[in-house]
Amino acid sequence: MSIFHGLSAFPITPANAEGVVDTEAVMHLARHLSVNGVDSIGLLGSTGTYAYLSSTERCRVLRAAVKAVGGTTPLIVGIGALRTDDAQNLARDAAAAGADGLLMAPVSYTPLTQEEAFQHYAAVAAVTSLPLCIYNNPTTTHFCFGRELLARLADVPNIAAIKMPAPAEGKVAQELAELRASPIGKLSIGYSGDWIAAEALLAGCDGWFSVLGGFLPQLAKAMVTAARAGHVHAVRQYQQALLPVWQLFREFGSLRVAYAATNFLGLAHAQPPLPLQPLPPQDQQRVVEALRACMEECAKNHTLP
Repeated sequence: MSIFHGLSAFPITPANAEGVVDTEAVMHLARHLSVNGVDSIGLLGSTGTYAYLSSTERCRVLRAAVKAVGGTTPLIVGIGALRTDDAQNLARDAAAAGADGLLMAPVSYTPLTQEEAFQHYAAVAAVTSLPLCIYNNPTTTHFCFGRELLARLADVPNIAAIKMPAPAEGKVAQELAELRASPIGKLSIGYSGDWIAAEALLAGCDGWFSVLGGFLPQLAKAMVTAARAGHVHAVRQYQQALLPVWQLFREFGSLRVAYAATNFLGLAHAQPPLPLQPLPPQDQQRVVEALRACMEECAKNHTLP
């Protein structure tokens, strides 16, 4: 089975104000996710603040995670960069350091055309034997993949998956069916945007690329397991319990909430990279209250593992 299936947990990357990664904290997070049964760990995604880290620090993140999990959990590593040659070098570095798969967003300053994006992905895929996942994240990249472009990329060797953003609520099943009925369907199709996770899992998506999984892996894994087993009522209970968390994700952005949650749970002590600021104390307290409420609700309904 593809490594782009099931729960892919995306943790923060603990680092200091100068962008120097705390490798001990990275190892602690990676072990925590691995022992709690996530299907893969997504290092250096948007939640892992890849765009704020030098290539040297990115390599330190991966080496620390490889040391921590010892091959027990696949590591999918973000390699997004402005320049094609830089992304190629990051792909080579990731393979040399022990990555199991790659994730790449079309990072740009000058907006990319569809053809430029195709050539960028084809060039990076050509220098690696690792499976590559297309990171479709228009909120941060301001680039939208056309269906024709995705169909072309699906034929490129080593491109194996796509990470789709959240469509309008209620539209996931329709979009997934359309993608699978097209040439794009040869790719593993997963979704981010945690607030539509229940909908995507029940629609049968291949993977959930989860911010929640980066700090509450047991809960996220239980949701995936329930969906795979066809326990629709349990999945909907999880979704209902998590509504306060999803509201905060949408209000503040999941990255800021992930930092507050990770710190509250004692998994790390980290702040987002400048110029990003941590949530104000009153909003951090809202994160704490939302986490407590969702865990209490899950426990009450006997849905926590």
